[in-house]
Amino acid sequence: MSRNNANAEMNRETSLLHAGYRHDPATKAVSVPIYQSTAYELDGDLEKIADIYNVRQDGFTYSRIINPTTRILEKRFAAVEGASDALAVASGQSATFLAIANLCSGRPGDNVVASKYLYGNTWNLLFNTFKRLGIEARSADPRDVTSFERMLDDRTIAMFGETFSNPCLVPLPVPALVEIGARRGIPVIVDNTTTPLICRPKALGADISTYSATKYLCGHGTTLGGLIVDNGSFPFDDAGRFPLFNDGDEAHGDILWKEAVLKLGDLGASPYLLKSRMTWLRDTGAAISPFASFQLIQGLETLHLRMQRHCENAVAVAEFLNAHPKVARVSYPSLSSGYERELVDELVDARVGYGAMIMFELGDEAAGRRFITNIELMYHVSNVGDARTLVTHPVSTTHTTVPKEKREAAGIFDGSIRLCVGIENIDDIVADLQRGLDAV
Repeated sequence: MSRNNANAEMNRETSLLHAGYRHDPATKAVSVPIYQSTAYELDGDLEKIADIYNVRQDGFTYSRIINPTTRILEKRFAAVEGASDALAVASGQSATFLAIANLCSGRPGDNVVASKYLYGNTWNLLFNTFKRLGIEARSADPRDVTSFERMLDDRTIAMFGETFSNPCLVPLPVPALVEIGARRGIPVIVDNTTTPLICRPKALGADISTYSATKYLCGHGTTLGGLIVDNGSFPFDDAGRFPLFNDGDEAHGDILWKEAVLKLGDLGASPYLLKSRMTWLRDTGAAISPFASFQLIQGLETLHLRMQRHCENAVAVAEFLNAHPKVARVSYPSLSSGYERELVDELVDARVGYGAMIMFELGDEAAGRRFITNIELMYHVSNVGDARTLVTHPVSTTHTTVPKEKREAAGIFDGSIRLCVGIENIDDIVADLQRGLDAV
């Protein structure tokens, strides 16, 4: 068996280190090189070069569209997910934007039905920015799956939600949404940023996954990046709903994307991502840098080890907070019960864990602020997914622009604290939590 053929049979932990690359063909270097170049010399036959630009042949043209380091990142993560292909972009926010915008028809009336429990900036993107672009976002409640179906019509281009909402940790009923989507001809997009390896969207039937690679995939709070993953399950055959996948796309010379992929090798796995790369990424410039791609590849190599430690620590922290008299309520997947616990068990691989994010409630905004100002070890930042333990007061930071009534409807109150448990010694984390709670 060749090493390349072996990639398909690797376990995820091995794919994180080996998939998509063995060594540099020129130097035999084992680490992925940083191809810090904006452009690539166009050698040889001009007709062949034209074929590359016209998407009739694979090739590198310009790093805003494709770069060798970034392409290894994309192929590696697609292998880890068992997906058709992946597209790396500048940030998680741009991944969400491109994943949805790539489905629009360009005509008034397109809409996306989204969970009402969303990260604050994602909420703003969907309900404000997309509205200005003519794409309507409709809010549904993942605790009532029928609310999604009631919002659908013949112009709905996607259903969207976070596997576990940030920061309230409301689970998304992915299998139920997939059943509705298959019956109605609508793709399901799942933002799996906070639960890589823990939740496997493809195994649940999700059509497209998005990641802020800035978070756990990077793991060290150093690098911005995003990934869009095509799980290869959605056909895009409805010409009325998805005309740009079934008719010529004037954004790229009236190309037919489903036919274009048949002529390609390396880029020929996903018409959805090929279209996104050659139109939306090309035209918006939301490109990831080669150096950032290199750092994300480094992060992937230890992802499975870090996620196990994150989850082990988070379970201990959740139990500590749940027993503390000054904590009014704790949200963490392993503490859920009833139908929600059944859904949690359906979504996660409990052998890895339940994630590292915890939401807990203190009495009021003043209590939340006293807690934040008295911690010493934990970092008060708006990021998640760092190796360090991070804490946030959402009302003062990530959700400050979300109207109060909408914020509270999504479960975020004045005394809410979001905690992203790191990989430090658990005793030190708990001691700092106690320090903050003593001040409340």
